[in-house]
Amino acid sequence: MTALSPFQGLNLDRLLEARAHERPDHPFLIWAPFEGEAKTWTYRQFAVDAARLAGGLAKRGIGPGDRVLVHFENCPETLLVRFALARLGAVCVATNALAAGPEITHYAETSRAVAAITQASFAGTVAAHACGLRFVAVSGGNGEDSLAALFADPVSAHPAAESDTAAIMFTTGTSGKPKGVVWTHANVLWGSRYSAQVYGHRSDDVSLISLPLFHVVGLCWSFLPVLWAGGTAVLQPRFSASRFWPASIAHRATLASHVLFTSMALQSQAIPERHFYRQWTVARGDRQSQAYNRIPAFVPSWGMTELVAPGICGDPHAPPAEAALGRPSLAHQVRVSDPQGHPVRSGETGELTIKGVRGLSIFKEYDGNAEATAAAFDAEGFFRTGDRVTLLDGGWIKFSDRASDIIKVGGEGVSPSEIEGVVRGVAGVRDVAVVAAQDDAYGQVPVAFVEAEAMPGRDLEGDILASCRTSLARFKVPRRVVIMSELPRVGNAKIARAKLKQML
Repeated sequence: MTALSPFQGLNLDRLLEARAHERPDHPFLIWAPFEGEAKTWTYRQFAVDAARLAGGLAKRGIGPGDRVLVHFENCPETLLVRFALARLGAVCVATNALAAGPEITHYAETSRAVAAITQASFAGTVAAHACGLRFVAVSGGNGEDSLAALFADPVSAHPAAESDTAAIMFTTGTSGKPKGVVWTHANVLWGSRYSAQVYGHRSDDVSLISLPLFHVVGLCWSFLPVLWAGGTAVLQPRFSASRFWPASIAHRATLASHVLFTSMALQSQAIPERHFYRQWTVARGDRQSQAYNRIPAFVPSWGMTELVAPGICGDPHAPPAEAALGRPSLAHQVRVSDPQGHPVRSGETGELTIKGVRGLSIFKEYDGNAEATAAAFDAEGFFRTGDRVTLLDGGWIKFSDRASDIIKVGGEGVSPSEIEGVVRGVAGVRDVAVVAAQDDAYGQVPVAFVEAEAMPGRDLEGDILASCRTSLARFKVPRRVVIMSELPRVGNAKIARAKLKQML
Protein backbone atom coordinates (compact mmCIF):
# COMPACT_ATOMS: atom_id res chain seq x y z
CA MET A 1 0.00 0.00 0.00
CA THR A 2 1.25 3.49 -0.85
CA ALA A 3 0.13 6.99 0.02
CA LEU A 4 -1.27 7.33 -3.50
CA SER A 5 -4.69 5.73 -3.61
CA PRO A 6 -5.30 3.10 -6.32
CA PHE A 7 -8.57 4.93 -6.94
CA GLN A 8 -7.13 8.42 -7.31
CA GLY A 9 -9.61 10.53 -9.29
CA LEU A 10 -12.31 7.85 -9.24
CA ASN A 11 -15.64 7.48 -7.47
CA LEU A 12 -18.68 5.21 -7.76
CA ASP A 13 -20.43 7.42 -10.30
CA ARG A 14 -17.37 7.55 -12.55
CA LEU A 15 -17.11 3.76 -12.44
CA LEU A 16 -20.69 3.44 -13.67
CA GLU A 17 -20.08 6.04 -16.38
CA ALA A 18 -16.99 4.18 -17.54
CA ARG A 19 -18.87 0.89 -17.86
CA ALA A 20 -21.75 2.64 -19.65
CA HIS A 21 -19.24 3.99 -22.17
CA GLU A 22 -17.38 0.68 -22.59
CA ARG A 23 -20.40 -1.68 -22.64
CA PRO A 24 -23.42 0.52 -23.41
CA ASP A 25 -25.70 -2.23 -24.73
CA HIS A 26 -24.62 -5.08 -22.47
CA PRO A 27 -27.28 -6.10 -19.91
CA PHE A 28 -26.24 -4.80 -16.49
CA LEU A 29 -29.27 -5.40 -14.25
CA ILE A 30 -32.11 -7.87 -14.73
CA TRP A 31 -34.96 -7.51 -12.24
CA ALA A 32 -36.49 -10.95 -11.67
CA PRO A 33 -39.60 -10.43 -9.49
CA PHE A 34 -41.53 -13.38 -8.09
CA GLU A 35 -44.62 -12.16 -9.96
CA GLY A 36 -44.78 -10.29 -13.26
CA GLU A 37 -42.31 -9.84 -16.08
CA ALA A 38 -38.58 -9.45 -15.74
CA LYS A 39 -37.08 -6.07 -16.68
CA THR A 40 -33.60 -5.41 -18.04
CA TRP A 41 -31.37 -2.32 -17.88
CA THR A 42 -28.33 -2.09 -20.10
CA TYR A 43 -25.31 -0.27 -18.70
CA ARG A 44 -26.26 2.83 -20.69
CA GLN A 45 -29.94 2.73 -19.64
CA PHE A 46 -29.07 2.29 -15.98
CA ALA A 47 -26.57 5.18 -16.04
CA VAL A 48 -29.12 7.46 -17.71
CA ASP A 49 -31.84 6.59 -15.18
CA ALA A 50 -29.45 7.14 -12.26
CA ALA A 51 -28.48 10.56 -13.69
CA ARG A 52 -32.12 11.52 -14.16
CA LEU A 53 -32.95 10.50 -10.60
CA ALA A 54 -29.98 12.54 -9.40
CA GLY A 55 -31.46 15.52 -11.26
CA GLY A 56 -34.75 15.21 -9.40
CA LEU A 57 -33.05 14.79 -6.03
CA ALA A 58 -30.95 17.88 -6.70
CA LYS A 59 -34.14 19.86 -7.36
CA ARG A 60 -35.39 18.73 -3.93
CA GLY A 61 -32.25 20.15 -2.35
CA ILE A 62 -30.05 17.06 -2.00
CA GLY A 63 -26.39 17.91 -2.52
CA PRO A 64 -22.83 16.98 -1.57
CA GLY A 65 -22.48 15.50 1.90
CA ASP A 66 -26.23 15.16 2.56
CA ARG A 67 -27.21 11.87 4.17
CA VAL A 68 -30.29 10.12 2.78
CA LEU A 69 -31.96 7.14 4.45
CA VAL A 70 -32.48 4.39 1.84
CA HIS A 71 -34.91 1.80 3.21
CA PHE A 72 -35.79 -0.92 0.70
CA GLU A 73 -36.08 -4.60 0.17
CA ASN A 74 -34.20 -5.81 -2.90
CA CYS A 75 -35.45 -3.95 -5.97
CA PRO A 76 -33.98 -1.90 -8.84
CA GLU A 77 -34.96 1.36 -7.13
CA THR A 78 -32.60 0.87 -4.20
CA LEU A 79 -29.69 0.54 -6.64
CA LEU A 80 -30.75 3.51 -8.77
CA VAL A 81 -31.04 5.65 -5.63
CA ARG A 82 -27.58 4.58 -4.47
CA PHE A 83 -25.96 5.60 -7.76
CA ALA A 84 -28.00 8.81 -7.99
CA LEU A 85 -26.74 9.84 -4.55
CA ALA A 86 -23.17 9.00 -5.55
CA ARG A 87 -23.54 11.28 -8.59
CA LEU A 88 -24.55 14.15 -6.29
CA GLY A 89 -21.77 13.52 -3.79
CA ALA A 90 -24.45 12.65 -1.23
CA VAL A 91 -24.31 9.73 1.23
CA CYS A 92 -26.45 6.60 1.00
CA VAL A 93 -27.53 5.49 4.49
CA ALA A 94 -28.62 1.93 3.72
CA THR A 95 -30.83 0.40 6.42
CA ASN A 96 -32.15 -3.06 7.18
CA ALA A 97 -35.56 -3.57 5.58
CA LEU A 98 -36.58 -5.79 8.52
CA ALA A 99 -36.06 -2.97 11.03
CA ALA A 100 -38.85 -2.00 13.42
CA GLY A 101 -39.94 1.61 14.01
CA PRO A 102 -37.64 2.42 16.96
CA GLU A 103 -34.69 1.02 15.02
CA ILE A 104 -35.49 3.33 12.10
CA THR A 105 -35.51 6.24 14.54
CA HIS A 106 -32.02 5.24 15.65
CA TYR A 107 -30.79 4.98 12.06
CA ALA A 108 -32.19 8.38 11.10
CA GLU A 109 -31.03 10.25 14.20
CA THR A 110 -27.51 8.83 14.46
CA SER A 111 -26.82 9.26 10.73
CA ARG A 112 -28.26 12.79 10.71
CA ALA A 113 -30.29 11.95 7.61
CA VAL A 114 -31.99 14.88 5.86
CA ALA A 115 -34.40 12.83 3.74
CA ALA A 116 -35.56 9.26 3.20
CA ILE A 117 -36.45 7.15 0.18
CA THR A 118 -38.40 3.94 0.67
CA GLN A 119 -41.03 1.64 -0.81
CA ALA A 120 -44.77 1.97 -0.33
CA SER A 121 -45.05 -0.84 2.24
CA PHE A 122 -42.59 0.94 4.55
CA ALA A 123 -43.65 4.55 3.93
CA GLY A 124 -45.89 4.88 6.98
CA THR A 125 -43.34 3.41 9.37
CA VAL A 126 -40.50 5.55 8.02
CA ALA A 127 -42.58 8.74 8.11
CA ALA A 128 -43.73 8.04 11.68
CA HIS A 129 -40.32 7.15 13.10
CA ALA A 130 -37.85 9.23 11.06
CA CYS A 131 -39.01 12.68 12.05
CA GLY A 132 -37.72 16.07 10.97
CA LEU A 133 -36.76 15.06 7.43
CA ARG A 134 -37.12 17.37 4.45
CA PHE A 135 -39.14 14.73 2.63
CA VAL A 136 -39.88 11.01 2.37
CA ALA A 137 -39.97 9.84 -1.26
CA VAL A 138 -41.89 6.64 -1.94
CA SER A 139 -41.41 4.13 -4.72
CA GLY A 140 -44.85 3.24 -6.05
CA GLY A 141 -46.42 6.26 -4.38
CA ASN A 142 -48.32 9.18 -5.91
CA GLY A 143 -47.80 12.93 -6.04
CA GLU A 144 -44.67 15.04 -5.72
CA ASP A 145 -43.13 12.71 -3.14
CA SER A 146 -43.35 9.64 -5.35
CA LEU A 147 -40.01 8.32 -6.56
CA ALA A 148 -41.27 8.47 -10.15
CA ALA A 149 -41.83 12.23 -9.80
CA LEU A 150 -38.17 12.71 -8.90
CA PHE A 151 -36.90 11.68 -12.33
CA ALA A 152 -35.85 14.85 -14.17
CA ASP A 153 -33.24 16.06 -16.61
CA PRO A 154 -29.83 14.52 -15.85
CA VAL A 155 -27.63 16.61 -13.60
CA SER A 156 -23.89 17.08 -13.90
CA ALA A 157 -21.85 14.87 -11.62
CA HIS A 158 -20.29 16.24 -8.45
CA PRO A 159 -16.54 15.50 -8.46
CA ALA A 160 -16.52 13.50 -5.23
CA ALA A 161 -13.00 12.52 -4.15
CA GLU A 162 -12.16 8.90 -3.43
CA SER A 163 -11.73 9.85 0.24
CA ASP A 164 -15.24 11.34 0.52
CA THR A 165 -17.96 9.39 2.32
CA ALA A 166 -20.10 7.35 -0.08
CA ALA A 167 -22.20 5.21 2.24
CA ILE A 168 -23.08 4.34 5.80
CA MET A 169 -23.93 0.70 6.52
CA PHE A 170 -25.18 -0.30 9.96
CA THR A 171 -23.70 -3.19 11.87
CA THR A 172 -24.44 -4.72 15.26
CA GLY A 173 -21.90 -4.14 18.01
CA THR A 174 -21.50 -5.43 21.53
CA SER A 175 -22.91 -2.18 22.95
CA GLY A 176 -26.34 -3.12 21.65
CA LYS A 177 -27.28 -0.32 19.29
CA PRO A 178 -26.17 -0.71 15.65
CA LYS A 179 -23.21 1.49 14.71
CA GLY A 180 -22.91 3.36 11.43
CA VAL A 181 -19.94 2.05 9.44
CA VAL A 182 -18.51 4.76 7.18
CA TRP A 183 -17.45 3.68 3.70
CA THR A 184 -15.58 6.11 1.48
CA HIS A 185 -15.78 5.99 -2.32
CA ALA A 186 -12.39 4.24 -2.18
CA ASN A 187 -13.89 1.62 0.14
CA VAL A 188 -16.74 0.97 -2.29
CA LEU A 189 -14.39 0.79 -5.27
CA TRP A 190 -12.07 -1.44 -3.28
CA GLY A 191 -14.93 -3.82 -2.52
CA SER A 192 -15.91 -3.83 -6.18
CA ARG A 193 -12.44 -4.52 -7.51
CA TYR A 194 -11.06 -6.85 -4.85
CA SER A 195 -14.18 -9.00 -4.68
CA ALA A 196 -14.22 -9.26 -8.48
CA GLN A 197 -10.63 -10.47 -8.44
CA VAL A 198 -11.03 -12.83 -5.46
CA TYR A 199 -14.05 -14.51 -7.03
CA GLY A 200 -12.78 -14.36 -10.61
CA HIS A 201 -15.69 -12.39 -12.08
CA ARG A 202 -15.77 -12.17 -15.88
CA SER A 203 -17.63 -9.89 -18.25
CA ASP A 204 -19.67 -12.85 -19.53
CA ASP A 205 -20.79 -13.92 -16.03
CA VAL A 206 -24.40 -13.77 -14.87
CA SER A 207 -24.69 -13.41 -11.08
CA LEU A 208 -27.93 -14.34 -9.34
CA ILE A 209 -28.36 -12.07 -6.30
CA SER A 210 -30.99 -12.91 -3.71
CA LEU A 211 -29.18 -11.76 -0.54
CA PRO A 212 -30.17 -8.30 0.77
CA LEU A 213 -28.42 -5.31 -0.77
CA PHE A 214 -28.34 -3.51 2.59
CA HIS A 215 -25.75 -6.07 3.75
CA VAL A 216 -22.12 -6.38 2.76
CA VAL A 217 -22.45 -9.85 1.19
CA GLY A 218 -25.32 -8.91 -1.12
CA LEU A 219 -23.87 -5.52 -2.06
CA CYS A 220 -20.09 -5.62 -1.94
CA TRP A 221 -19.38 -9.32 -2.45
CA SER A 222 -22.12 -9.97 -5.00
CA PHE A 223 -23.44 -6.92 -6.86
CA LEU A 224 -20.52 -4.48 -7.02
CA PRO A 225 -18.05 -7.04 -8.47
CA VAL A 226 -20.49 -7.44 -11.37
CA LEU A 227 -20.13 -3.73 -12.10
CA TRP A 228 -16.34 -3.86 -11.89
CA ALA A 229 -16.11 -6.82 -14.28
CA GLY A 230 -18.80 -5.53 -16.65
CA GLY A 231 -21.05 -8.57 -16.16
CA THR A 232 -24.76 -9.02 -15.57
CA ALA A 233 -26.65 -9.09 -12.24
CA VAL A 234 -29.99 -10.88 -11.89
CA LEU A 235 -31.73 -9.46 -8.83
CA GLN A 236 -34.45 -11.28 -6.87
CA PRO A 237 -36.64 -9.61 -4.20
CA ARG A 238 -35.23 -11.94 -1.54
CA PHE A 239 -34.01 -15.49 -1.18
CA SER A 240 -36.59 -18.16 -1.92
CA ALA A 241 -35.53 -21.80 -1.96
CA SER A 242 -38.35 -22.77 -4.32
CA ARG A 243 -37.59 -19.92 -6.75
CA PHE A 244 -33.81 -20.13 -6.73
CA TRP A 245 -33.35 -22.84 -9.34
CA PRO A 246 -36.08 -21.67 -11.76
CA ALA A 247 -34.51 -18.19 -11.88
CA SER A 248 -31.03 -19.70 -12.18
CA ILE A 249 -32.03 -21.72 -15.24
CA ALA A 250 -34.14 -18.99 -16.85
CA HIS A 251 -31.26 -16.49 -16.77
CA ARG A 252 -28.39 -19.00 -17.20
CA ALA A 253 -26.73 -17.83 -13.99
CA THR A 254 -23.05 -18.70 -13.56
CA LEU A 255 -22.36 -17.21 -10.10
CA ALA A 256 -24.28 -16.94 -6.81
CA SER A 257 -23.57 -16.02 -3.19
CA HIS A 258 -24.92 -17.84 -0.16
CA VAL A 259 -24.94 -17.51 3.60
CA LEU A 260 -25.30 -20.60 5.77
CA PHE A 261 -29.08 -20.28 5.96
CA THR A 262 -29.63 -20.14 2.19
CA SER A 263 -27.27 -22.98 1.31
CA MET A 264 -28.91 -25.18 3.96
CA ALA A 265 -32.37 -24.30 2.68
CA LEU A 266 -31.45 -25.52 -0.82
CA GLN A 267 -30.70 -29.00 0.49
CA SER A 268 -34.43 -29.73 0.27
CA GLN A 269 -34.68 -28.68 -3.37
CA ALA A 270 -34.34 -30.93 -6.39
CA ILE A 271 -31.35 -30.06 -8.56
CA PRO A 272 -32.04 -29.46 -12.27
CA GLU A 273 -30.56 -32.00 -14.66
CA ARG A 274 -28.48 -29.21 -16.15
CA HIS A 275 -27.50 -25.81 -14.82
CA PHE A 276 -24.86 -23.23 -15.75
CA TYR A 277 -23.20 -22.45 -12.41
CA ARG A 278 -19.44 -22.55 -12.33
CA GLN A 279 -19.00 -21.16 -8.81
CA TRP A 280 -20.75 -20.25 -5.56
CA THR A 281 -19.51 -18.00 -2.79
CA VAL A 282 -20.42 -19.74 0.48
CA ALA A 283 -20.04 -19.34 4.23
CA ARG A 284 -17.74 -22.35 4.66
CA GLY A 285 -16.31 -25.35 2.86
CA ASP A 286 -19.00 -28.03 2.54
CA ARG A 287 -18.20 -31.01 0.29
CA GLN A 288 -21.63 -32.57 0.74
CA SER A 289 -23.49 -29.41 -0.33
CA GLN A 290 -21.11 -28.83 -3.22
CA ALA A 291 -21.58 -32.37 -4.51
CA TYR A 292 -25.36 -32.30 -4.01
CA ASN A 293 -25.74 -29.07 -6.00
CA ARG A 294 -23.08 -30.07 -8.56
CA ILE A 295 -21.17 -26.79 -8.35
CA PRO A 296 -17.63 -26.96 -9.81
CA ALA A 297 -16.15 -24.49 -7.29
CA PHE A 298 -17.13 -23.48 -3.77
CA VAL A 299 -15.33 -20.36 -2.51
CA PRO A 300 -15.84 -19.93 1.24
CA SER A 301 -15.54 -16.39 2.58
CA TRP A 302 -15.67 -14.52 5.86
CA GLY A 303 -15.93 -10.80 6.48
CA MET A 304 -17.73 -8.00 8.24
CA THR A 305 -19.29 -4.70 7.24
CA GLU A 306 -16.17 -3.00 8.58
CA LEU A 307 -13.91 -4.98 6.23
CA VAL A 308 -15.90 -4.20 3.06
CA ALA A 309 -14.37 -7.09 1.05
CA PRO A 310 -13.66 -10.58 2.43
CA GLY A 311 -10.91 -10.74 5.05
CA ILE A 312 -10.67 -14.53 4.83
CA CYS A 313 -11.52 -16.35 1.62
CA GLY A 314 -11.00 -19.47 -0.43
CA ASP A 315 -9.65 -19.86 -3.94
CA PRO A 316 -11.75 -20.67 -7.02
CA HIS A 317 -8.89 -22.92 -8.17
CA ALA A 318 -8.39 -24.90 -4.95
CA PRO A 319 -10.93 -26.97 -2.97
CA PRO A 320 -11.31 -25.66 0.60
CA ALA A 321 -10.76 -27.65 3.76
CA GLU A 322 -14.03 -28.96 5.17
CA ALA A 323 -15.91 -26.32 7.22
CA ALA A 324 -13.14 -23.76 6.60
CA LEU A 325 -13.80 -20.04 6.10
CA GLY A 326 -10.81 -19.77 3.79
CA ARG A 327 -7.24 -18.52 4.11
CA PRO A 328 -6.07 -15.01 5.03
CA SER A 329 -6.81 -12.30 2.48
CA LEU A 330 -3.96 -11.23 0.22
CA ALA A 331 -4.84 -7.61 0.97
CA HIS A 332 -4.89 -7.60 4.78
CA GLN A 333 -2.65 -8.55 7.67
CA VAL A 334 -4.41 -11.33 9.57
CA ARG A 335 -3.56 -12.48 13.09
CA VAL A 336 -4.91 -15.31 15.23
CA SER A 337 -3.60 -14.86 18.75
CA ASP A 338 -3.94 -16.47 22.19
CA PRO A 339 -4.92 -14.37 25.26
CA GLN A 340 -1.25 -13.43 25.74
CA GLY A 341 -1.00 -12.11 22.20
CA HIS A 342 1.09 -14.98 20.84
CA PRO A 343 0.31 -16.52 17.44
CA VAL A 344 -1.60 -19.79 17.71
CA ARG A 345 -0.37 -23.03 16.20
CA SER A 346 -2.25 -25.41 13.94
CA GLY A 347 -5.17 -26.91 15.82
CA GLU A 348 -5.36 -24.05 18.33
CA THR A 349 -8.05 -21.37 18.72
CA GLY A 350 -7.50 -17.66 19.19
CA GLU A 351 -8.80 -14.14 18.64
CA LEU A 352 -8.99 -12.94 15.04
CA THR A 353 -7.68 -9.43 14.33
CA ILE A 354 -7.17 -7.87 10.90
CA LYS A 355 -5.26 -4.83 9.66
CA GLY A 356 -5.96 -2.86 6.50
CA VAL A 357 -5.76 0.71 5.23
CA ARG A 358 -8.47 2.86 6.82
CA GLY A 359 -10.85 4.30 4.24
CA LEU A 360 -9.58 1.88 1.58
CA SER A 361 -9.35 -1.81 2.48
CA ILE A 362 -11.10 -1.34 5.82
CA PHE A 363 -13.79 1.10 6.94
CA LYS A 364 -12.91 4.66 7.79
CA GLU A 365 -14.68 5.02 11.16
CA TYR A 366 -17.90 4.55 13.09
CA ASP A 367 -20.02 7.55 12.20
CA GLY A 368 -20.04 10.16 14.97
CA ASN A 369 -18.57 7.72 17.48
CA ALA A 370 -14.87 8.35 18.03
CA GLU A 371 -14.87 6.30 21.23
CA ALA A 372 -16.21 3.17 19.51
CA THR A 373 -13.80 3.69 16.61
CA ALA A 374 -10.79 3.90 18.94
CA ALA A 375 -11.93 0.82 20.88
CA ALA A 376 -12.27 -1.19 17.67
CA PHE A 377 -8.51 -1.14 17.00
CA ASP A 378 -5.59 -2.36 19.10
CA ALA A 379 -2.36 -0.43 19.69
CA GLU A 380 -0.88 -1.70 16.40
CA GLY A 381 -3.91 -0.73 14.35
CA PHE A 382 -5.41 -4.21 14.03
CA PHE A 383 -9.21 -4.33 13.95
CA ARG A 384 -10.76 -6.44 16.71
CA THR A 385 -13.28 -8.62 14.91
CA GLY A 386 -14.75 -10.17 18.06
CA ASP A 387 -14.48 -13.62 16.44
CA ARG A 388 -12.49 -16.58 17.69
CA VAL A 389 -11.20 -18.92 15.01
CA THR A 390 -9.22 -22.14 14.81
CA LEU A 391 -6.11 -22.45 12.65
CA LEU A 392 -6.18 -25.65 10.59
CA ASP A 393 -3.43 -27.49 8.72
CA GLY A 394 -2.43 -25.85 5.47
CA GLY A 395 -3.26 -22.34 6.72
CA TRP A 396 -7.03 -22.78 6.52
CA ILE A 397 -9.12 -21.00 9.15
CA LYS A 398 -12.30 -22.32 10.78
CA PHE A 399 -14.83 -20.30 12.78
CA SER A 400 -15.02 -21.15 16.49
CA ASP A 401 -17.26 -18.64 18.31
CA ARG A 402 -17.99 -14.98 18.91
CA ALA A 403 -16.01 -13.46 21.73
CA SER A 404 -18.70 -10.80 22.04
CA ASP A 405 -21.64 -13.29 22.11
CA ILE A 406 -23.18 -11.85 18.94
CA ILE A 407 -25.91 -14.22 17.73
CA LYS A 408 -25.92 -15.03 14.00
CA VAL A 409 -29.54 -15.57 12.92
CA GLY A 410 -29.62 -16.66 9.28
CA GLY A 411 -26.61 -14.47 8.56
CA GLU A 412 -27.95 -11.46 10.52
CA GLY A 413 -25.90 -10.25 13.48
CA VAL A 414 -28.02 -9.86 16.63
CA SER A 415 -26.77 -8.19 19.80
CA PRO A 416 -28.11 -9.85 22.98
CA SER A 417 -27.91 -6.55 24.85
CA GLU A 418 -30.24 -4.87 22.34
CA ILE A 419 -32.91 -7.52 22.97
CA GLU A 420 -32.26 -7.39 26.71
CA GLY A 421 -32.86 -3.65 26.72
CA VAL A 422 -36.35 -4.18 25.31
CA VAL A 423 -37.18 -7.06 27.67
CA ARG A 424 -36.10 -5.08 30.73
CA GLY A 425 -38.70 -2.46 29.87
CA VAL A 426 -41.52 -4.94 30.47
CA ALA A 427 -43.14 -4.56 33.89
CA GLY A 428 -42.25 -7.37 36.28
CA VAL A 429 -38.88 -8.24 34.69
CA ARG A 430 -36.04 -8.03 37.21
CA ASP A 431 -33.25 -9.12 34.91
CA VAL A 432 -32.71 -10.91 31.61
CA ALA A 433 -30.00 -12.65 29.63
CA VAL A 434 -30.28 -13.54 25.95
CA VAL A 435 -28.18 -16.39 24.58
CA ALA A 436 -27.97 -18.30 21.33
CA ALA A 437 -29.69 -21.61 20.75
CA GLN A 438 -28.65 -23.80 17.83
CA ASP A 439 -31.21 -24.04 15.04
CA ASP A 440 -31.16 -26.29 11.97
CA ALA A 441 -32.64 -23.67 9.65
CA TYR A 442 -31.10 -20.38 10.88
CA GLY A 443 -27.89 -21.57 12.50
CA GLN A 444 -28.72 -19.74 15.74
CA VAL A 445 -31.77 -18.10 17.30
CA PRO A 446 -32.08 -15.94 20.44
CA VAL A 447 -33.57 -17.34 23.65
CA ALA A 448 -34.37 -15.01 26.57
CA PHE A 449 -33.92 -16.18 30.16
CA VAL A 450 -35.94 -13.85 32.37
CA GLU A 451 -35.69 -13.39 36.12
CA ALA A 452 -39.12 -12.39 37.47
CA GLU A 453 -41.50 -12.78 40.38
CA ALA A 454 -44.25 -15.36 40.02
CA MET A 455 -47.41 -13.53 38.90
CA PRO A 456 -50.40 -15.88 38.81
CA GLY A 457 -52.83 -15.12 36.03
CA ARG A 458 -50.38 -13.03 33.98
CA ASP A 459 -48.89 -14.13 30.67
CA LEU A 460 -45.49 -12.52 31.17
CA GLU A 461 -43.98 -14.46 28.29
CA GLY A 462 -46.69 -13.14 25.98
CA ASP A 463 -46.10 -9.56 27.17
CA ILE A 464 -42.36 -9.88 26.56
CA LEU A 465 -42.80 -11.28 23.07
CA ALA A 466 -45.35 -8.59 22.20
CA SER A 467 -42.94 -5.86 23.30
CA CYS A 468 -40.11 -7.41 21.29
CA ARG A 469 -42.27 -7.69 18.16
CA THR A 470 -43.12 -4.00 18.45
CA SER A 471 -39.57 -2.77 19.00
CA LEU A 472 -37.33 -5.20 17.14
CA ALA A 473 -36.92 -6.67 13.68
CA ARG A 474 -38.56 -10.08 13.64
CA PHE A 475 -35.28 -12.01 13.35
CA LYS A 476 -34.26 -10.47 16.70
CA VAL A 477 -37.42 -11.57 18.55
CA PRO A 478 -36.60 -14.40 21.01
CA ARG A 479 -37.65 -17.80 19.80
CA ARG A 480 -38.31 -18.81 23.43
CA VAL A 481 -38.75 -17.03 26.75
CA VAL A 482 -37.76 -18.98 29.87
CA ILE A 483 -39.07 -17.51 33.15
CA MET A 484 -36.87 -18.17 36.20
CA SER A 485 -37.06 -17.08 39.83
CA GLU A 486 -33.33 -16.36 39.76
CA LEU A 487 -30.73 -16.31 37.00
CA PRO A 488 -27.47 -18.22 37.63
CA ARG A 489 -24.58 -15.93 38.50
CA VAL A 490 -20.86 -16.05 39.10
CA GLY A 491 -18.97 -14.58 42.05
CA ASN A 492 -19.15 -10.95 40.91
CA ALA A 493 -22.92 -11.18 40.36
CA LYS A 494 -22.42 -11.36 36.59
CA ILE A 495 -24.94 -13.60 34.86
CA ALA A 496 -23.44 -17.01 34.06
CA ARG A 497 -24.26 -17.15 30.36
CA ALA A 498 -22.27 -20.35 29.94
CA LYS A 499 -24.59 -22.03 32.45
CA LEU A 500 -27.63 -20.82 30.52
CA LYS A 501 -26.19 -22.28 27.32
CA GLN A 502 -25.69 -25.58 29.13
CA MET A 503 -29.32 -25.46 30.24
CA LEU A 504 -30.41 -25.11 26.61
